[in-house]
Amino acid sequence: MAGFGEPGASAVDAAGLTVGVVAARWHGDLTDHMCDRAVAAAEACGARAVVARVAGSVELPVVAQALARRCDVVVALGVVVRGATAHFDYVCRSVTDGLTRVALDEGKPVAHGVLTVDTIEQARDRAGLPGSAEDKGWASTVAALDAALAIRGLGATNGHRLGFGG
Repeated sequence: MAGFGEPGASAVDAAGLTVGVVAARWHGDLTDHMCDRAVAAAEACGARAVVARVAGSVELPVVAQALARRCDVVVALGVVVRGATAHFDYVCRSVTDGLTRVALDEGKPVAHGVLTVDTIEQARDRAGLPGSAEDKGWASTVAALDAALAIRGLGATNGHRLGFGG
């Protein structure tokens, strides 16, 4: 857990946007809370939340893609704890690659709020529980909404070209 350099998780004005939240049921005591925090962040930003639940983190990308087709942003939430086998590496890679692909293929912000940790204590410290150092449910939602607003702002350039060769 880095715990430093975060740009802040204050609310943004995302009135009228819809946030698709997909959360794994594995480690439900943590993901339930993270999901509640994501919904609270969406509401604090003036957005509407749609929630879907899946068994585990590997299932997040496919449901994130379905949500991206009907929502402005998606927030994927889960907990993957390192074990004694390579399974952790495969799951983390699959989830990260899948969520990145969804974001790029659908052209929508997809927040990676999956906690990939060595211990359950590290997950608790990032899940937004009372006394936690971080609140990934809230922060992931605000970050995704902020990205959607940035994309919307790019469309409001009044015909000015962005980048090189304009």
